[in-house]
Amino acid sequence: MAHATRHCPIAWLLLAGLLLPGCGGEPFDYVDVAGKVTYEDGTPIPVEPLVLTFYPQAEPVDPKTHPRPGLTVARKEDGTFSLVSSHKANDGLVAGRHKVTLTNLDGGALDPSLVPPEYADPATTPLEIDTADTPFDLKVRKP
Repeated sequence: MAHATRHCPIAWLLLAGLLLPGCGGEPFDYVDVAGKVTYEDGTPIPVEPLVLTFYPQAEPVDPKTHPRPGLTVARKEDGTFSLVSSHKANDGLVAGRHKVTLTNLDGGALDPSLVPPEYADPATTPLEIDTADTPFDLKVRKP
């Protein structure tokens, strides 16, 4: 009897190792993206930090499993960005279409003399991207 008890924990560990990779996996595909955000005339937006939030338009898998927004910060010098995080650091965006907002670190609207307020709200932002079209070239109306 002692022999079977001694091997039982090893068998459980092996079984758990076989089952875990298939359990609780991420239900969404992520895509590495990059791009640039500037005014319509191509000049950089003089805001630091300029936070871009990408709101996926993908449908939830179920009532508890929704695609997560992605976040990045654009460089003040030229508006470029490349490291977007959604679920894990620098994992990219959920594949598909996204609404894009421009905010400060707290998620609040930027100075309206620099960025019109509609860009801070996913319901009103005119910025929309598709991950199939990377690198993105986002243009913002000058106030």
